Amino acid sequence: MAKALWPGLAALGLLALCGCGSSTGRPPQKVTAAPLEREVFVQSIDTVSTLEATDEIELAAQAGGRIQRVLVQSGQSVEAGQLLLVLDQTQLKADVAALQAQSKSDQLAFERLAGLAQEGAATALQRDEFEAKAIGSRQALTAKLADLSYKDVRAPIAGVISDLSVKAGDVLQAGSPFSRIIRNEALQARIDVPAGQANRLASGQLVQLLDGQGQRPVAKGRVTMIDPNINAKSQTLLAKAKIENPQGMLRDGQRLRTRLIIGAERHLAIPFEAVTRQFGQTFVFVVGTPAQWKKDPGKTPLATIERLPAGSSVALQRSVTLGPLQGDRYPVLKGLSATDRVILSNGSGLRHGSPVRLKQP
Repeated sequence: MAKALWPGLAALGLLALCGCGSSTGRPPQKVTAAPLEREVFVQSIDTVSTLEATDEIELAAQAGGRIQRVLVQSGQSVEAGQLLLVLDQTQLKADVAALQAQSKSDQLAFERLAGLAQEGAATALQRDEFEAKAIGSRQALTAKLADLSYKDVRAPIAGVISDLSVKAGDVLQAGSPFSRIIRNEALQARIDVPAGQANRLASGQLVQLLDGQGQRPVAKGRVTMIDPNINAKSQTLLAKAKIENPQGMLRDGQRLRTRLIIGAERHLAIPFEAVTRQFGQTFVFVVGTPAQWKKDPGKTPLATIERLPAGSSVALQRSVTLGPLQGDRYPVLKGLSATDRVILSNGSGLRHGSPVRLKQP
């Protein structure tokens, strides 16, 4: 019988040796931990804004007429002074030719009479009458040339042609808009700020326009104007910011998510991967000692904790209050101190009081 019991006694001895790593019966998990450091986190207001071009001109002809030629198309870039449309000029050109002939004739007649008046063959009154007629002819010609120039519709500024609503053969009325020229290089963001945040705004604050997929800023500017009134319907305050757009990536009328940077504070920072969430609460694990675990044992009997070897380490679960994620780090608002070491790896397999062993770097 003694020989039959020997293998069983050996097995029990082996189990005892394996269990001596921790009084909880679990071998320590290897984890990576890092000390907490203070970092600067910005305070911001996330909202939306609509872009509008600061240079936007409505195109309209100063004179009416039938369109002979359209020299541009929608979306085309144009330079200041570039010819856009040519209106029918047949009658005006005939009028200009007639007035040019009349002006030349009246000028020659005046010059002849002026010579006769010097010789005494004509009176000063006759000379003045011919001079007035010559001046009148020149003024009539100048006015008609101006009318003729209005038949060439030119770009008042450089920019991009918006939707073009006319074509060759259409009759254009004087003063009727037919398109716009927009310069997208310099834009203005009209920012809708919730009324509850109005007192946090100030001129000069940084504005970031964010892309549609994540948090990456695609453009930035500074607050230049804050409206003194709250919109009663939307309960928002209008702020404006000048946005530089040298590459032309942004467009007039575009609506974008917007971040207003209203300040900055230093907080302890923890990386994203250290955070766990359970039942709507946020937790992290820190490296602790049995003495620290004893102060917050949870459901673990104190006798179990007291059997842990001296100098051993355990994972302690801490409830924390965090600010918004910035980059890959959270600001710690409550729950941790600068002396804590946060566990970064294997957090999903840990429980409060789990024995841990730090990995060597």
